[in-house]
Amino acid sequence: MAQTRRRGAELEEAILRAAAGELAESGYPGVTMDRVAQRAGTNKNAIYRRWPNRAALGIAAYQLLVKDNTRVPDTGELRGDVLATLRHANEQLSSPNGDILRGLLASMQEEPELLAALHERMADGGAELWLTILRRAVGRGEVAETALRPRIATVAIVLLRNEYVTRGITSVSDEVIVEIVDDVYLPLVRAS
Repeated sequence: MAQTRRRGAELEEAILRAAAGELAESGYPGVTMDRVAQRAGTNKNAIYRRWPNRAALGIAAYQLLVKDNTRVPDTGELRGDVLATLRHANEQLSSPNGDILRGLLASMQEEPELLAALHERMADGGAELWLTILRRAVGRGEVAETALRPRIATVAIVLLRNEYVTRGITSVSDEVIVEIVDDVYLPLVRAS
């Protein structure tokens, strides 16, 4: 029996799932449009109509892999929310998805369009999650509204990512996470 031709959202989902599977198995360097097309049961033209290049497809596939992993904790206090968020991020960055992200970042040297795709798809850098945490803290009277600025809100995750980038490690200790929260983040947002 012949397979019904997929179109629209159904085909796009099949392509994204195929690309995510390739990412998970081979990392970004191993992803090719030919392999994704074969895995999705389509042709490269169908992929290029939706994503202009491998970089854009790689970023979209990575986002599919991690989209269900983003959650905003509500422990009832700012410190608990920030610790829970950083610990979750550390788990993700230490997982195979973290390896995929590092592969994407490492490939930016050879593929300038990858950097552009990263900026386009992840423009806010997760600021909305952090602003949600701070809005709750403002509502509880833990910090002033002046802390509700994206650059201030995201300092903790930037410091965590910096540990991975500058130290070349695959997991950050809980002591470092607590230090980021207690010695840097909480004093910063409370002083803002």
